[in-house]
Amino acid sequence: MINIVLADDHVLVRQGVRMMLETCPDEFKVVGEVSNGKELLDLAKKHPADVYIVDISMPLLNGVEAVAKLTRLDRNAKVLILSMYDDRVSVEKAVKAGARGFVIKVANAEELLEAVREVAAGRFYFGGKISKFLVQGFLEKQAPKKDNRHLTNKEKEILQLIAEGYSSKQIAKHFTLSLNTIHVHRNNIMRKLGIHKQAELVRYALKEGIAQL
Repeated sequence: MINIVLADDHVLVRQGVRMMLETCPDEFKVVGEVSNGKELLDLAKKHPADVYIVDISMPLLNGVEAVAKLTRLDRNAKVLILSMYDDRVSVEKAVKAGARGFVIKVANAEELLEAVREVAAGRFYFGGKISKFLVQGFLEKQAPKKDNRHLTNKEKEILQLIAEGYSSKQIAKHFTLSLNTIHVHRNNIMRKLGIHKQAELVRYALKEGIAQL
């Protein structure tokens, strides 16, 4: 039996995936459902699953950041991304974070179940278009570029919340930090990015996939 956790902020999507999995009740079992990245990490710490099916676009902590934290927490965590986004940037970020598979939400039940089986077995699963992105990236052999504007994980999380419309006070409460500390982080983010306006921060976060509205 493969125990599965579903992470998606859309209830209808989770219900649809659950229905697909329940066509094979002797093989798959959904043991948990969450609606954001923070809930995913909290659940994984208490009740690890065999496979985590995770959406990229989620509030509080997006799927890519959540997967990166999850795989650092548990090197053996097996993650399958289920997303409406099939662009190269999204795929590469998910793989870099530790995902072992990537399926588009328009995929049929047969493809989804096969992807879960492959990931659960410790293998990788990437569809045709997605596998092309990975092959292209490998062939290009692009060396990592140094970026003086690089943000820390904490700064990325704060930037995501800023882009989602959270106030500094709400962000401070979310992280259990002082309002002054959040202001310091916000100023550091702006300094590193060379950005001075809220709207520009939001545009940057959306462009880089840090937040998706």
